[in-house]
Amino acid sequence: MSLRLVEPTLPSQRFRATPTATRFDLGLSENPFPPLPSILDAVNDTLAQANRYPEFLPDELPRIIADHLGVSPDDVVVGAGATGVAMQVMRALGGGELLTSTPTFDGYPIMAEMAGMGLVPVPIDPGGNQDLAAMRRAVTRRTSLVVLCRPHNPTGTVLDAAAVRSFLGAIPGHIPVLLDEAYVEFLAPADRLDIHALLHRHQNLLILRTFSKAYGLAGLRIGYCVGRGKLIQRIRQQQLPFGITTAAVAAVRAAYAADTELRDRVDRINREREVLRMSLRACGIDVPRSHANFLYLPGPGVATALRRAGIKAKAYPDGSARIAVGDPAAGRAVHAALVDLR
Repeated sequence: MSLRLVEPTLPSQRFRATPTATRFDLGLSENPFPPLPSILDAVNDTLAQANRYPEFLPDELPRIIADHLGVSPDDVVVGAGATGVAMQVMRALGGGELLTSTPTFDGYPIMAEMAGMGLVPVPIDPGGNQDLAAMRRAVTRRTSLVVLCRPHNPTGTVLDAAAVRSFLGAIPGHIPVLLDEAYVEFLAPADRLDIHALLHRHQNLLILRTFSKAYGLAGLRIGYCVGRGKLIQRIRQQQLPFGITTAAVAAVRAAYAADTELRDRVDRINREREVLRMSLRACGIDVPRSHANFLYLPGPGVATALRRAGIKAKAYPDGSARIAVGDPAAGRAVHAALVDLR
């Protein structure tokens, strides 16, 4: 199954409504800031050699990422965004069932179907958290991959570190667990996991990350996965030849060099998120605390109100919505659209 978007209201023949022009597109949890000038310069410098192919199989980018993380390059697999790497993971596992929470990133149901995997969705709990006890109970001999999101998409909630360790210890060692950390850079340092300790202890663990969110490089499609041993080797065998561009390599190197500037941007996004969250809660909307660059706005009626105000959001069947944050003007428009909803 996959999450369907709430269908737009169809105007009657008698009362035809004029479509509302989109004022703000907040549907894809994009970074509101363009790439830093140093990153743009690095990417532009590669265009003079755009007539040349990139590496047949990526070697330089995994090495850059591995050096930054303090792991071996053999432990890193790269691909076309976190989505592309997740697809490589599923193809490497070949069938079985994908166990994940619902709602979740809607790419997972789509990719599971493409990879020939059955989908086992486990509802999140009333607080917007992944229900780890229910997910453990849902593991069977048909389970071939378990997905955890931290922070969770779309609610922005964060699993307790001890709960993650306990969950990993309860999953049979032959079943891979994909820990989706697409929004990890938005976490406070105290909330981040010790990935080195986890990878050392759990050979079935894969950690998935992206440069699309905090780094603001969604259009360059750069993601990676960190794992150990035979499991990560299997995933590397799904690597697409010539699949990582020279521009992507230059962008990552420049992004790591601009860590302080990028951290300032993340801090700005987090501050704007909290300002908007508190203003919406003051309006009576029970917005859960988010640790990512988006807010989950429980329905009913939220998605419709935003659409009527010309604000594009990720909508859910119960009328809830997820919106990207960070742009103060967009935040004010969201508040204005929802201030009288409750």
